[in-house]
Amino acid sequence: MGRMIYDYTKSTLEKVSVDPVRFEKELKKASKTLLEDELESLCKWLKYYTKKKTELKAFAKSFAKRYLIN
Repeated sequence: MGRMIYDYTKSTLEKVSVDPVRFEKELKKASKTLLEDELESLCKWLKYYTKKKTELKAFAKSFAKRYLIN
């Protein structure tokens, strides 16, 4: 079931990516609902997804700093 939540989170982030405020809000929600390994995967996906979306890069970097498990 965890994978379904991860996939839903990615889908939601893609949908709200036109609004940086909502994007940040959804990232905060994700941090509360996803497991550690899912957060790590989300950080990697965010790095790829925001590569050409400069308005979202700051949120992705901040999220990765907080939740990336080394």
